[in-house]
Amino acid sequence: MKRAYIHDWLSGGNAGAEKVLIEMINIHSAPVYTMVYKAEDFTGTSLESAEIYTSPIQHWPKGISHYRNFLPFMPYQIEQFDLTQYDTIISSSHAIAKGVLVNAGQLHISYVHSPIRYAWDLYQQYLREANLTSGVKAVLAKMALHYIRLWDHSTSNRVDVFLANSEYVAQRIWRTYHRPARVLYPPIDVSRFDHTLPREDFYLAMSRFVPYKKMDLIVETFTQLDKPLVVIGGGPDFEKVKALAGPNVQLMGRQSDEVVANYMARCKAFVFAADEDFGIVPVEAQAAGAPVIAYGKGGSLETVIADKTGVFFGQQNSESLTRAIRIFEEKLHYFDAQTIRRHAEKFRTERFHAEFAAILEVAESAKRQGMDPERAVLSLYLEQK
Repeated sequence: MKRAYIHDWLSGGNAGAEKVLIEMINIHSAPVYTMVYKAEDFTGTSLESAEIYTSPIQHWPKGISHYRNFLPFMPYQIEQFDLTQYDTIISSSHAIAKGVLVNAGQLHISYVHSPIRYAWDLYQQYLREANLTSGVKAVLAKMALHYIRLWDHSTSNRVDVFLANSEYVAQRIWRTYHRPARVLYPPIDVSRFDHTLPREDFYLAMSRFVPYKKMDLIVETFTQLDKPLVVIGGGPDFEKVKALAGPNVQLMGRQSDEVVANYMARCKAFVFAADEDFGIVPVEAQAAGAPVIAYGKGGSLETVIADKTGVFFGQQNSESLTRAIRIFEEKLHYFDAQTIRRHAEKFRTERFHAEFAAILEVAESAKRQGMDPERAVLSLYLEQK
């Protein structure tokens, strides 16, 4: 079967969705189609040697660096890719990739990291944080997102099989598109983490500095508590968060994978305040044997076990996070690095490889035989569960 991958955009860093795509390519190499591609973000990965095709946005002024500004043009652009030569299309989508055009004889498997969050779940929050609640710009933004919602919903019938990166996202796929999804957890390279190092007296947080990650909440809370906190990451909100940081908070900016793994292996606990679709970073922290203090919503409920690998807080505010930190410190002796590591190994890369390969085989076999690929994949899922 001749295959191709479709990914929204490959610019802005090697984040969770990109790591999933890279592991897919490691299993089955195939051409990649995407809106824009920033090669230096993927040095040393399988994308570096992949056959990559980009949209005209790649060559527009600031197309690579400010690609999000061109979101209203992307539904049209994704439909211009000519994929008629391929038997199987695999889209890796958190925005527009799943909307690629396919014909009746092709198989389309869409791995959905999330339905478009700023058009659906985070619509009102996005408008508030972008200061787009009133005025001409607000009206234009709302009209653009309305159009994207209509287009996004209508393109769900272009997909034969939906895969979701968590049960949480599978529920949102059903609510948004009224389609069932087979859960395939993202791959975690647990082998690069050491869970045997002694724990030190500092907490760790790491994320992109964007509003929904709530890095400001973490930094402000630890500043008030005067507890040592190391923060790794960068992004648009970096200066805003920096202004909230007291002398007990160390902001390190972006760091290499080696530095991240070292801090995860030594921290007292990892702090995570986002309502995330899955959340690779908390699982990586657990692979390093670190307990996780997490917001009790979204993917964290599937990756963190209360009082065994971490503790939850119920509200995204300082009072709730403070209570969770105090509960964690009271229960500190409960947490065992070996137990936490063992839990993280359930998400290891090898498990992803085996499951994704099996899904491809079953779906393609069903398509060749004139059967329903979605039913075949969901039946396989129920058997494995």
